Amino acid sequence: MENVRRYRALASLCRQQAAYRPLQNWQLLGQAEHFEYLAEIALKAHFDACNAQPKDEAIATAPFETPAAA
Repeated sequence: MENVRRYRALASLCRQQAAYRPLQNWQLLGQAEHFEYLAEIALKAHFDACNAQPKDEAIATAPFETPAAA
């Protein structure tokens, strides 16, 4: 989650600089968009890792098979 904060902070700084540097504003806005994209990827990876079910837990919660009656 720390990377998400850093990427969003960098995106914010790029947007602020774009307001004060009209000759470089397109480049800075492009960088801001790129940092937002990286933040989105990092956030998705974090939630995917949090929501992943560990293998041991998946085995433990699998339904039990009952032996067939002979």
